Amino acid sequence: MSTSVEAPKNAPLLSVENLVVEYPSKRFRAKPFRALTDINITIGQGETLGLVGESGSGKTTLGRAVLGLAPVTAGKVVFEGNDISNASRKERRTLSRDLQVVFQDPYTSLNPALEIGDILAEPLAVQGMEPAAAKKRVRELLDQVGLPSDAIHRLPREFSGGQRQRVAIARALALSPKLIVCDEPVSALDLSTQARVLDLFLQIQRDTGVSYLFVSHDLDVVRHISHRVAVMYHGEIVEQGPAEVVTRDPEHPYTQRLLLASPVPDPDRQEQRRADRHRLLANQQRQNEQAGAVA
Repeated sequence: MSTSVEAPKNAPLLSVENLVVEYPSKRFRAKPFRALTDINITIGQGETLGLVGESGSGKTTLGRAVLGLAPVTAGKVVFEGNDISNASRKERRTLSRDLQVVFQDPYTSLNPALEIGDILAEPLAVQGMEPAAAKKRVRELLDQVGLPSDAIHRLPREFSGGQRQRVAIARALALSPKLIVCDEPVSALDLSTQARVLDLFLQIQRDTGVSYLFVSHDLDVVRHISHRVAVMYHGEIVEQGPAEVVTRDPEHPYTQRLLLASPVPDPDRQEQRRADRHRLLANQQRQNEQAGAVA
């Protein structure tokens, strides 16, 4: 995948400053489990920050902290100049106008008993929109994500995975948010569907100016959609910078390993990449052994 995304030059919409997230241990008197350590990121208006790392790296926890779904032990989350780290439920309801989420699994993120029209109208009704205006907005949303108008009376099970994710994107767009947290939104889709959904995200950003915190384990995906990329490893950000730099010429050994682990369609290049990865791992192991011997 290639991208020609140009980063906007606006003041930060979101800033996460020295964020620490800890969860209490289930064992008696044991220390809390630290999921995130000293996290610092910013996202500008109309910008996408790709957050990449392996499973367990803490990237989803960071997205949850921004949404108020994970405890903020230290540091703060600032949205439009306001500290929302410990926002109340009432404040979160107000924030939902500007801060939305698209989850990973389109099969479980939609209520199977509701028609698509009702799913999309629900957040509008919560915010007090009149039924006639809500119905008009639902039709606009279906058109925006490329779904037919008759989808309004159909159930989620009648759609493919890619179409269900389009419904989830439409629901996130219902209130015209300023920031959407995208938690692995294409990882459950096949490659061709992934590409179409990613292009939809890009088109929506061009049309609306929405910002994304885009969480993924796939460097190719974040390269395609992101202006900047932050790489997470063991609850810390180990590298951060422009997408083209971080995803093609990374400095940190962990990011280098991620890059070399990404598959490529050319068998010869894939074989070379596999050999480079083994060589990198061997060099890092020797460096670790030498550092241990010195210590």
